[in-house]
Amino acid sequence: MERPPLSLVIFGSLEGGAGKTYGSIGFKRAFGTFGGLDASGFRLEAKWGASVEPVHRKPSIGRLYRTEFHTLLGYEWRINDSFLTLSAGPAVEAAYRETRQYLGFEHSRALRLQADFWSRPTDNSVLQANAYAVLTDGGRYWGRLSPGWRLIDELYLGPEIEAYREREYHKVRLGLHLTGLRLFRLGWRLAAGVQKSRNEKSGTYVTLGLHWKR
Repeated sequence: MERPPLSLVIFGSLEGGAGKTYGSIGFKRAFGTFGGLDASGFRLEAKWGASVEPVHRKPSIGRLYRTEFHTLLGYEWRINDSFLTLSAGPAVEAAYRETRQYLGFEHSRALRLQADFWSRPTDNSVLQANAYAVLTDGGRYWGRLSPGWRLIDELYLGPEIEAYREREYHKVRLGLHLTGLRLFRLGWRLAAGVQKSRNEKSGTYVTLGLHWKR
């Protein structure tokens, strides 16, 4: 009997840089198609993430603990080795601030829009682009562009540029990524580089992403 096509990918990430630590886990599932993840069709995504960082970007003032959960419904177009996914859905966020003079808790709900693109322009290159917008008061916007060139098999190395903006705060990153490493039946993505944010000195960052298809 033929095995059914892979229709579920579970993913997670870890990130550290400039006093902030972030982790997330989630899944994306294909439905409404017999080809699974390898065919065009609808996608359902859910993701939970949590972070700890300085309040007002100043470690001496206090700490900010933030958690966020979102679900997205979208459509993915797949053509050969390329795909584009556009999705939208609700996001819920909660934040707890702890300082010497103040303890506070707040939460919000918003609409999240997301786009993901992956392609192989040539046999030995890959291009990735990802972006999202969370439509709250002031908004949160993030984007990353990361081309890569084949080292061996499905392993690619290349530069990446990443930008983030939230109200009056903004951050830019420039680094290198290693994508496509296969280990323990998982796909791995490693990245590291330098980052610069408003009113802060330049620092370093490291990210680790992984996924498992089933």
